[in-house]
Amino acid sequence: MVGVLVVAYYVYMKIIIKILITALALLLASSIIPGIEVSGLYPAIIAALILGLLNVFIKPLLIILTLPITILTLGLFMFFINAALFIFTASFVEGFAVSGFITALIGSFFVSIVSAVGNTFIE
Repeated sequence: MVGVLVVAYYVYMKIIIKILITALALLLASSIIPGIEVSGLYPAIIAALILGLLNVFIKPLLIILTLPITILTLGLFMFFINAALFIFTASFVEGFAVSGFITALIGSFFVSIVSAVGNTFIE
C-alpha cells in the first residue's frame, strides 16, 4: 500500500512541476515577446493549467478535424492550432493577454520549446 502512495505522490509532483515549468515559460515569454502580457505568477499558473487541459482534451479533437489541411501543409497547420489554443487560453485568464495572432504564434512556439527543454530535466 505504501508503494502505491509513493508512486501516486511522484506522479502528482511531476504534473505540478510540469505546470510550474510552463508557467515560468509563460512569464519568460511575456518578458521577451512584445504583445504577451502576464501580470504575475498566479495568472501564469492558471494559464499554464488551462493550456495543459486544452492540450489534453481539445487539441486531439482539433487535430482529427483538421487532418486533411494538416497533411496538405505537411504539419505546419499544427502551429496555427497551437496559436489558437494560446489565444483561447488568454481569453479565459484575467491577467494573461495576447495582442494578436502572430504574437500568439510566436508565443506558443516559444512556450512549447521552453517547456519541452524544461520537461526533459524532470524525466
